[in-house]
Formats: sequence, structure tokens, C-alpha cells
Amino acid sequence: MLVTERLILRTPQPADRPALYAMWADPVAMKDLGPVKTAEQSDAALARHASYGPDLGFQSVVRRADNAVIGFCGLKIAGDDTPVANDLEAGWMIARAHWRQGYALEAMRAVLDWGWRNTAAPRVVAITAGCNEKSRSVMDRLGMIHKPALDFRHDKFAPDDPRADAVVYVLDRSEA
Repeated sequence: MLVTERLILRTPQPADRPALYAMWADPVAMKDLGPVKTAEQSDAALARHASYGPDLGFQSVVRRADNAVIGFCGLKIAGDDTPVANDLEAGWMIARAHWRQGYALEAMRAVLDWGWRNTAAPRVVAITAGCNEKSRSVMDRLGMIHKPALDFRHDKFAPDDPRADAVVYVLDRSEA
């Protein structure tokens, strides 16, 4: 568990599911990320992150003021279907009602601090669709650098889907 000024990042609990399901089912929130998820797909995502072990995987983002679950974030090992396979990959999603309040940045700064203290990773990467300006802005504010040579067409999207054009940002340990 990580605690920041306004947030608690912790292992997802069964009681978190309705808030996470609602976030993943929101077509506006998912517009730049992928198709909306059903409850079954949301459960599969939670199970996948739990399988990364006790130290990795995404956490529920809980607002301390009222214990509301407002998002999901963390670190995982980048997939083999990316040019950064086996790198430590950062990711986040904040529910739309909580956008533009600095929660993603606050949560990810805590996650990155944890990552530098608890892993030997030489760098942390982040991947998103080139059209996802909100996530790219967070990456910039985290000090991550866009590496166009690593950009790729993500095969989890249809070839004509603009989200298939993935961009890769990198934060080297020496620059953190």
C-alpha cells in the first residue's frame, strides 16, 4: 500500500469492483484506451494484474477524504507484443468524474518512487495511443520522454483503429 497526500494505492478489494467496472464501462473514459469492458472482462483484468505477483500489478486508487475508488494504476512487466517487452511498464486510469484534479500525476509519482526503491529496473516505460493526449500529458509531467523509434502499431486494435498507433515514453533511472 502506498499513501500520498490525497490518495491510498492498494490491492483491489472486492468492494472496489463496482467503481472499477463503471470506469472501464464508460465509453468517454475508454475512448483512447480501448473498447469498454464488461464485468467479466473487468474481472479478467483484475485477475491478470493480481497474477503479476505481490510487488507488481495495478492498484486501486482510493481518495483518502472519502475512501472513494477513483482509478487504477501501477507497474507491470511490458508485454511481448511491444518493442519494450520485459521493461517495467507504468499505467493508470482515473474515472472521468475525477479528471483534471492531479490524481493520476500524484498516484504515478508515488508508484514511480516505489519502483525506483524496490526494483533494479534501469527504466520505466509507458505506452498509449498516439491520440491519447491526456495520458501523454501525464507522461510529460512525470518527466518521461517520448521515444519515436519505439513507437509501433499495436495489434490488439484493428488496423484502421487510430488507437493502433502506439507511442512509447521512457523514464531512465538516471533521470528520475
